[in-house]
Amino acid sequence: MTYQQEINQAAQLVANNGSPWQSIDAESVARMRMQNRFQTGLEVAQYTADIMRADMAAYDADSSQYTQSLGCWHGFIGQQKMIAIKKHFNGETRQKYLYLSGWMVAALRSEFGPLPDQSMHEKTSVPALIEELYTFLRQADARELGGFFRALDAARETGDQVTEKAILNQIDNFQTHVVPIVADIDAGFGNAEATYLLAKKMIEAGACCIQIENQVSDEKQCGHQDGKVTVPHEDFLAKIRAVRYAFLELGIDNGVIVARTDSLGAGLTKQIAVTKQPGDLGDQYNSFLDCEEVDASQLQNGDVIINREGKLLRPKRLASNLFQFRKGTGEDRCVLDCITSLQNGADLLWIETEKPHIGQIAGMVNRIRAVIPNAKLVYNNSPSFNWTLNFRQQVFDAWAEQGKDVSAYERDRLMSADYDATELAQEADQLIRTFQADSAREAGIFHHLITLPTYHTAALSTDNLAKAYFGEEGMLGYVQGVQRKEIRQSIACVKHQNMAGSDMGDDHKEYFAGEAALKAAGKDNTMNQFANV
Repeated sequence: MTYQQEINQAAQLVANNGSPWQSIDAESVARMRMQNRFQTGLEVAQYTADIMRADMAAYDADSSQYTQSLGCWHGFIGQQKMIAIKKHFNGETRQKYLYLSGWMVAALRSEFGPLPDQSMHEKTSVPALIEELYTFLRQADARELGGFFRALDAARETGDQVTEKAILNQIDNFQTHVVPIVADIDAGFGNAEATYLLAKKMIEAGACCIQIENQVSDEKQCGHQDGKVTVPHEDFLAKIRAVRYAFLELGIDNGVIVARTDSLGAGLTKQIAVTKQPGDLGDQYNSFLDCEEVDASQLQNGDVIINREGKLLRPKRLASNLFQFRKGTGEDRCVLDCITSLQNGADLLWIETEKPHIGQIAGMVNRIRAVIPNAKLVYNNSPSFNWTLNFRQQVFDAWAEQGKDVSAYERDRLMSADYDATELAQEADQLIRTFQADSAREAGIFHHLITLPTYHTAALSTDNLAKAYFGEEGMLGYVQGVQRKEIRQSIACVKHQNMAGSDMGDDHKEYFAGEAALKAAGKDNTMNQFANV
């Protein structure tokens, strides 16, 4: 509805309730309703699922229409990202999401203190963070609309009809800060029932997209560390179905599931898959096991034996009671993981790799697309990669293969600042700059995310501030390094009272108490020093 339609509807409601409601102002009601567009997390989930499905269709038609997100660990961080996006991209949030990283929840939000990415944190902290992110995004809506409403009142007071009309147009065409969140459920925090229960909580908090990985829940490791253990396909598919049932139960029929495979770097399994006939899914999983042929006389106490085509095979069992896969099978296992996930209810894929290499990713995606032509990836542009070194080495290797002279470079030292101004470094930086567009086109990547960016930016900015403030620069370290930049870049949080809701509180006080309202935004409020920001 338009702003005027909201007012008319509220006015009718007030009139219908007679004299007891005579002090209720219909326009104030309309403003509060517009500032609180989403009443529940399920409304958020449905709204954002529709956005994401439309974006997926747009990408299928044109691979340049890929999407992006940055990881968050606090509602304020997510809010600031979307405020910045609206400021810098003409008010548009199109194709820009948020990512909720299980790694950052573990490292920064657990009551146990910092934890590694091993699903040891409280699982309830994940839906709690989703709810928090959307609370902050909804407040960003309320804050921006509140500014429009105050500007509208000022225009009316001065009789400026041109400005009044322009502001009404901004209100009627307001774009929300609420965007899709790709939410990490790790390996489901337990069995399929546990996965279903947690998925429901995440969806009720607003999640339209849940990412789940094929590791063993109680052995879960960060995707970029060693010791990863995968589960047989049927176990993983049961969890994918559990997430789908959660979406369907809650009425989000187009919810999005991202199936993540860690098989490229996972050399271990805890279970040998159940198989009923040669070539079935369990048999395919077991075919990758590192086995040795034995006869009955060689069997030892506690041996596990597989009968394959009349041969007795003994999978190699480690002291940890885990079984290992044959080396060099990671890509084949990834491809099988991806195909079976898409055939059993997943919508998008995530292949965790050890480096950002388009050729490697495209090689797997092309094999998947030979079976499922519209297969699409979510890709982790991870801070665990040394992007500078990786791409400089890729350029070095390409040049060497082309016969170009690389004698001026030492491959193992290419991270050095000594090379920053070289032709090789400049070519590598150009490849980094275009990596997302290139891989969206060549490797089927629909969504690019950085899992932990704000973890690193918080550390870097805090280090720079502490070094300056506690050093010789003193207060100038803060003013020059933070506040002056906030003012000159028009960073909204320089007016931190406004960002925390002080002006909205004043609006409500006036609605509730009229002229008797005791407001904070008077002439003595020091935030007035930033009036032009």
